[in-house]
Amino acid sequence: MQSIIDQYQVAIQAAVESKTPVQICGGNSKNFYGNPLTVNHDVLDVSAYSGIVEYEPTELVVTARAGTRLADLEAALNQQGQMLAFEPPCFGKAATLGGCVATGLSGPRRAAAGAVRDFVLGVRMLDGSGKDLRFGGQVMKNVAGYDVSRLMVGSLGTLGVLLEVSLKVLPQSSAGITLRLRMDEAQAIDKMNQWAGQPLPISATCFYRDELFIRLSGAKPAVHAAQTILGGDMLTNSSAFWTSVREQTHNFFQSGKSLWRLSIKSTSAPLSLPGRQLIEWNGALRWLICDETVTAETIRQVAKDAGGHATLFRTDEERRQVFHPLDPGMMKIHRALKQKFDPAGILNPGRLYPEF
Repeated sequence: MQSIIDQYQVAIQAAVESKTPVQICGGNSKNFYGNPLTVNHDVLDVSAYSGIVEYEPTELVVTARAGTRLADLEAALNQQGQMLAFEPPCFGKAATLGGCVATGLSGPRRAAAGAVRDFVLGVRMLDGSGKDLRFGGQVMKNVAGYDVSRLMVGSLGTLGVLLEVSLKVLPQSSAGITLRLRMDEAQAIDKMNQWAGQPLPISATCFYRDELFIRLSGAKPAVHAAQTILGGDMLTNSSAFWTSVREQTHNFFQSGKSLWRLSIKSTSAPLSLPGRQLIEWNGALRWLICDETVTAETIRQVAKDAGGHATLFRTDEERRQVFHPLDPGMMKIHRALKQKFDPAGILNPGRLYPEF
């Protein structure tokens, strides 16, 4: 495998010398996400660097190469009764661990278990000059300092080429059911926040078209006790439903119109925006489908007023400024990080922000 890394280093160093931008590509299942590279560039395919490096189930830690398919990694964990608790969406069979970390996307369990960055313990990466670097480790706590390994989460390859990732994993739940309750949006937001503050084994929530879906996961007695408290009807195809939400195969996502992702305060009242919405994470994640008559500025202002931000997640239109604009202070930090890790500016330029 070292020979593969050597090839990546040579490619990066050649790109620096020729000042040619490089697009980092793995399974390519999430290429729709983020700003596109609008300049002529080379492609660095990192899918060949794959496989599990080390897995110790008793320690709840796995280290795998970035090109490892998520499906293969989750299958190995499943054999040991363990899981990636943040339920990363794949959006395709070729999805890789590197793409999972680089995009930083989490699935339905995020509000209950945590986000991708909460489970990253360490990374091995190549920076923008081709240096082979390691950060973090395979333990829950490392020495004090900047947590560089978690800086890679959601950076969309703008800071470096991921080679290996160490993750904390968790045991699978012994029991689980999904309840369906009829109520309006305001009631659902209130109930989700109310129940989130109680000792209930809620692992996921979803509201759509006056139906609130609550997934309960944990020990059988706890699940059954919570079912008695919450009421509602039991959903028979629970696993398929949550997969459809996680992978965006649910009917809501099939409109073909622009899809916005609004991360806001969970307690925010129903948003006054035209279009259709699907709500997750106890109200903290609002998916919005609307046509082009609603401006990005309007959507982002509504999200900002609700204590959060808005991302243009998918669109068939030309992608411009996909992510919520940063304030000057945060932009300065991002520029400094980019300069430190990729001084030549060749790695996925513009994928996060057009400025770098």
